[in-house]
Amino acid sequence: MPWSKWSCASESLRLHMSERTPSNKITAIAMSGGVDSSVVAGLLNRAGERVVGMTMQLWNQKRLPEIATDKPTGRCCSLDDVYDARHVAQILGIPYYVVNFEQGFEEHVVKPFVDEYLAGRTPIPCTLCNNSIKFDQFLEMAEGIGAREIATGHYARIDWNPESGRWELRRSVDRAKDQTYFLCGLKQDQLARTRFPLGGMEKSQVRELARELGIPTAAKPDSQEICFVPNGDYAAFIDSYFREQGLAPSETRGEIVTVDGRVVGQHAGVHHFTVGQRRGLGVAAAEPLYVIATEPSAKRVVIGRNDELLRSSMSVKDMNWISIAAPAAPLRAEVKIRNKHAAAPAMLYPTSTGARIEVRFDKPQRAVTPGQGAVFYSGDLVLGGGWIE
Repeated sequence: MPWSKWSCASESLRLHMSERTPSNKITAIAMSGGVDSSVVAGLLNRAGERVVGMTMQLWNQKRLPEIATDKPTGRCCSLDDVYDARHVAQILGIPYYVVNFEQGFEEHVVKPFVDEYLAGRTPIPCTLCNNSIKFDQFLEMAEGIGAREIATGHYARIDWNPESGRWELRRSVDRAKDQTYFLCGLKQDQLARTRFPLGGMEKSQVRELARELGIPTAAKPDSQEICFVPNGDYAAFIDSYFREQGLAPSETRGEIVTVDGRVVGQHAGVHHFTVGQRRGLGVAAAEPLYVIATEPSAKRVVIGRNDELLRSSMSVKDMNWISIAAPAAPLRAEVKIRNKHAAAPAMLYPTSTGARIEVRFDKPQRAVTPGQGAVFYSGDLVLGGGWIE
């Protein structure tokens, strides 16, 4: 993105930092207001590095007031988070700025999120944000102020492999907090300029460091919700977003059918459902029923038994190979199909285009969901990832 598109505040920041320290010594810290990024800023500052804290303004929390929540915590990137990040920067004595990425966030994250849901897929906005904003536009902004590297509070590790000549992405030491699933879109040039200082730590160690550094967010709960979707109600957000935009969504009401095509109910829109969903089906049955598939073109929601959710194979598109080059032959890997999914052993079969992989699981997996990410591992090494078709 041309520098001219950034705000005057960014130019002021660049001049301030160029006077403060040589440009090749600056690290830009992506400060979210949480304990993790605050500790990253504190650690690098204590080590004598010259850092600048920057918070990305992504979404105006005053938009869509009809779905707003009065819950004070749980959403990332809130106004309280900005306040906390600024407070931490003041305590540490480091420069701090808020940079506005709202336009890019809406274009590259919010609108694709809505489009994907209406198309019957289940997108991952955090991955879209990492790919298009945090490790793209933020890196570019950091370069504009003279910072050659960025550091974030993600739980992941980056290593250089001299034998392969590639940067490798690895799971964090704290497997319960590992965030590599959401980082599967990172490219080699992005990894080369990114640091994850917390990748070798347990969360408990990070909170203890926060207390040691005098950081007031030491006990702050982790964010759980998507910043622009309060209470995790995707369908309510989509409906409200369309009303705000003055758009009339296509009529999506239709039938709820069983796997064999028997009509058992009606629904208000396919975007109210996702594969694997059990609650809110509005269908009485003697046994639990789940969403097996959504068919937007036919305006149908297909439901069935739990065993009908099992899949032995899937196709993954738009592959991004990270720690290895694109394989030319079948490859063994462990595959995650959701963030909390235990990676399942499988064989990967490259297609002629190289951008698509056919996955055959050793054992059938439950609720393989179109639109979700599929991330491939070999132990703690992240081989690459793509999107489930």
